[in-house]
Amino acid sequence: MQNDSGQLPGRIVALDVGRKRIGIAVSDPLRIAIRGLPTLRRTRLRDDLEVLARLFRELEPALVLVGLPLHLSGDDSRQTAYVREFAAKLESAAATPVRLWDERLTTVAADEALRERGVKFEDRRSQVDQMAAIVLLESYLATAPGGKGESRCEPHEN
Repeated sequence: MQNDSGQLPGRIVALDVGRKRIGIAVSDPLRIAIRGLPTLRRTRLRDDLEVLARLFRELEPALVLVGLPLHLSGDDSRQTAYVREFAAKLESAAATPVRLWDERLTTVAADEALRERGVKFEDRRSQVDQMAAIVLLESYLATAPGGKGESRCEPHEN
């Protein structure tokens, strides 16, 4: 069942995929509030996919957003092909719809948001992946058809 905007209703999970960590954020089912979840420290691809599939079974998202790392010009970066492949494997493993979403400047915005909150430099590094996932999800909700424009976010303490 789709809502007025043509989207399936329900929560959205956003992932900021890196080679060492995956930042995770989730919306509420009404897509009003966003909260960060603990950052996943990467081990093996198969194990990472299983952890995420288990999380998706628990949260039952209507959609999973995976941040697509592009250069500022819009061209693919070194990480782009890796993330595309990861997203395809995730969609198969988790049986959940996955959508790639432009993540340009999310890490910069995440670091700035943490700095504004007074988070010390050494602590920002451990929280930046989660905050990048929050920024990614905020960006999607603000610009997607039927988006609310602004969402309330709550980082999760790691």
